[in-house]
Amino acid sequence: MHTMIELADRLHAAARRVRALARFAWCVRVLLAAAFLPSGLTKVLGMPFTRLDPQTSDVGRLFHDLQHDFGGLYPFIGACQLTAAVLLLVPRTALVGALVHLPITAGIVVITTTVGFRGTWLIASLMLLGVVFLLCWDWHRLRALVDPDLAVPAAAGSRRLSGSR
Repeated sequence: MHTMIELADRLHAAARRVRALARFAWCVRVLLAAAFLPSGLTKVLGMPFTRLDPQTSDVGRLFHDLQHDFGGLYPFIGACQLTAAVLLLVPRTALVGALVHLPITAGIVVITTTVGFRGTWLIASLMLLGVVFLLCWDWHRLRALVDPDLAVPAAAGSRRLSGSR
């Protein structure tokens, strides 16, 4: 397992040196946040997510049932989407935002591929790919979750927090 982690470390270090990838990561964060802000706000405010008729459309029925038959789940999903969006926009919390975004987006991919959304599955899949890219971009912060022995030494972290170089 350590050889896989070492390979990930080398690939990550090389990618982090590419300025265009840093700009791309910033753009992905903004786009993913922009995707979740309106949909999350719609759910938190209790508004219908779609105008499709629940009597004639499976998609309309799905969102109608989610909004009306599952209690607080609909606004909770919206609150999670808003939280992920805001966290993604703050550089210090972007990793947490990506981690919150991941299960929501994975759920959207599953729903859009199984219920019969036309074209939406592609957008949702690209969003999921973007989240995975952001997690790879922050590999240096995620690696301790993979193997706690690989965590950045506390002394290195405290130097960074105190502002000394």
